[in-house]
Amino acid sequence: MAKLRKTSKTKLNDESHNSGSGQTILNPDVNENKAKTITDLREAGHVQAPPASAEDIKIRKAFVDKDWNEIKIADSWQIFKVMSEFVEGFEKMAKIGPCVSIFGSARTKNSHKYYIMAEEIAAKLVRHGYGVITGGGPGIMEAGNKGAHSEGGKSVGLNIHLPFEQFNNIYIDSDKLINFDYFFVRKVMFVKYAQGFIVMPGGFGTLDELFEAITLIQTKKIGAFPIVLVGREFWGGLFKWVEDVMLNTESNISPEDLNLVHIVDDATEAVKVIDDFYSKYLLSPNF
Repeated sequence: MAKLRKTSKTKLNDESHNSGSGQTILNPDVNENKAKTITDLREAGHVQAPPASAEDIKIRKAFVDKDWNEIKIADSWQIFKVMSEFVEGFEKMAKIGPCVSIFGSARTKNSHKYYIMAEEIAAKLVRHGYGVITGGGPGIMEAGNKGAHSEGGKSVGLNIHLPFEQFNNIYIDSDKLINFDYFFVRKVMFVKYAQGFIVMPGGFGTLDELFEAITLIQTKKIGAFPIVLVGREFWGGLFKWVEDVMLNTESNISPEDLNLVHIVDDATEAVKVIDDFYSKYLLSPNF
């Protein structure tokens, strides 16, 4: 006759009955009490959660309710820091005279054609009586300040503190270097004190500055100062999409909005757009 197989419950009862009989006693199966998930282990204190990164902390803080003390101390002092950046910027920038802001990538090497072109544009602008404002960093910004400095013109740098990439270049006038913690304050200075914009190829920051200027002009918050995009190869595809999709397909802008920008391919064309614009008003730089 075949032997009957004992269940785990039967085995446990047998093992309990055999206690003290001199026979080996087996431990009961404890797998049923083991944690099944990482969460169970953490709750039991066996596994520590990985340390939060700085990015995690920033995101989590956005969902945390602040008490009155935090609001009063942290947020209120932040307002004063913003105010101090505006005050310093207004005081220094108010005296610089007519300038053109040059935007472009911080990553452009000094051997690149766009670096060389930005330097040439800045030098020509100075010879035509304008000062130059840049973001104060490397790449295209350095090229703009270098070109202005080489001609003895006013060379302004609006530097931003960033965890990578950004440090002020050596071609900024010592009394015209301003350091910012807040992008929005810095952008006000770019727009408020510029009489024109030269936009070289760049990344997201350059696009941000470009469309900020376009939006302010389109909405008539500032005058219709000339915006010159340098490099048809770089900008052509973007503005073809603007025309084909934003204008023709979706009607999100007006046909005249396309006239807010001028796309050129060399330094002489770029400076000519600025000069031609001001010649309509019989205006010229006054320093």
